[in-house]
Amino acid sequence: MSLGDEHDGQTRTRLPETGAPRPPARSSRSLVAVVGVVVLLIAAIALANRGDGTPADTGSGSPGTPARSGAPTAATGVRPVTGRNGDIPGGFARDEQGAQSAAANYAVALGSVDMFQRGPRESIVRATHDPAVADALVRNLDTSYTTAFLAAIGLDANGTAPSGLTFVSRTIPVGTKVKDFTGDTATVEVWSTGLVGLAGEGSTKPVTSTWFTLTEKLRWVGDDWKITGSEQAEGPTPVNGDNRASLADDIAKAVEGYGGFTYAR
Repeated sequence: MSLGDEHDGQTRTRLPETGAPRPPARSSRSLVAVVGVVVLLIAAIALANRGDGTPADTGSGSPGTPARSGAPTAATGVRPVTGRNGDIPGGFARDEQGAQSAAANYAVALGSVDMFQRGPRESIVRATHDPAVADALVRNLDTSYTTAFLAAIGLDANGTAPSGLTFVSRTIPVGTKVKDFTGDTATVEVWSTGLVGLAGEGSTKPVTSTWFTLTEKLRWVGDDWKITGSEQAEGPTPVNGDNRASLADDIAKAVEGYGGFTYAR
């Protein structure tokens, strides 16, 4: 599949070996300002507050495991990067396009189900952030993801979904825009949609979609772009279509069967 020239100004997507995503959204602005980095907890907070007791459509997900990306799928065309920092793409170009690619891929990693588990969360933070802010951010996130908070989302103390349910958390970048670029620093906006919720029979936290814009401040550190701070805002949000909501089982199967992407600008 041809995805266009990398200099044509269009956002291109590449299928990755691994990776998943997660969303923020509308509500609750507490619990977010941490060493100048807004963490993507907003959708999870909204989910925790949405306990309306309404079960999702019937179906069954993977027993007690977070949803992860599907099998690797090779994409044609030129890859945006050849390196990886753990499971996260790395080695982006030191230019505006490289900064946009980094920002999009970092948004995906920070929006993944792994952010709800202590060890994987620290790995993601250290892979995507400037070491100058990483230590403090890891400590603050560990404080924020309390057992009570995870329970309110429907997860156990280890960030695992109950048996028969699949926790879904994905961020999907729609486009990127450079707000500022100096060569060593960049500010990039990532317009995104996201999915968050519990899929499976009897879920009271059905998977919903959100729209938001994440603004990442990046610095060139150790031959790659790293986040020094971020913030997020709701929207732009399109008008909802007339699509019929799928059964919870279909959502769980889709999340498990469809892998994520590596993003390039």
